[in-house]
Amino acid sequence: MQANIKGTTMPILEVALNDGEEVISTHGELAWMTQSIQLSQRMGTGGPGGGGLMAGLKRAVGGGGIFVTHYGGPGAITFAAKAPGHIMPVEIESGQSYFVHRHGWLCGTPGIVPSMGFQQSFRGGMFGGDGFVLQKLEGQGTAWIELSGELTTYDLPPMQGLLVHPGHIGMFQGSVRFSVTRMPGIANAVFGEDGFHVVMLTGPGRVWLQSMPLPVLAQALSRYIQHDDRTTQQAAGGGIVGGIVGDMLRGN
Repeated sequence: MQANIKGTTMPILEVALNDGEEVISTHGELAWMTQSIQLSQRMGTGGPGGGGLMAGLKRAVGGGGIFVTHYGGPGAITFAAKAPGHIMPVEIESGQSYFVHRHGWLCGTPGIVPSMGFQQSFRGGMFGGDGFVLQKLEGQGTAWIELSGELTTYDLPPMQGLLVHPGHIGMFQGSVRFSVTRMPGIANAVFGEDGFHVVMLTGPGRVWLQSMPLPVLAQALSRYIQHDDRTTQQAAGGGIVGGIVGDMLRGN
């Protein structure tokens, strides 16, 4: 298997597979592939503990799906980033784990086992009702992670904490402890009655932070794309009236 990350602002991941080799993804994400690639969907990932209904349900809660798509060689397949940012490979050894943001795991080798890492709902409708959801990646193999915007890493020593906006958490090692806490005295239209929530990350371990998470970008753009129902109805009515007047002027 040969994997190459190409591009800068909107990177792609090209994976060349030999006969008998596979990559897996929980969403069936792909940009393009050669005709020789064989697709199949199964509940199992090919790694220990990655099969069965319960494992599928954990993947679904963590932001993936009950079924896993397997892409088999020989051939080549390409995955593309959904937003400007980075695609980075992570080597996971037996006994290790990584926590990744909800939409972060792009694909991996069959030994990778994705599951639910953490989920917390927010009454104020944080991130369009998604809440704070993490995927947990275990097993053994290579995982490719998509992180949005610019990327910053911190190596936290034992007992050192870092307070982070939930949307800017891209990934962190399983040795890092985390908890969601509410900042008292802060009310915010985005977070409603829940106030402002941050995540406390405590070392030891490495943390990857992303500058432009998709949910935060979507909220920033929502004010520009929301339309008042009355305005929409008036626009539709104007179109109908305009069409009738046009027909009259044309003699229809």
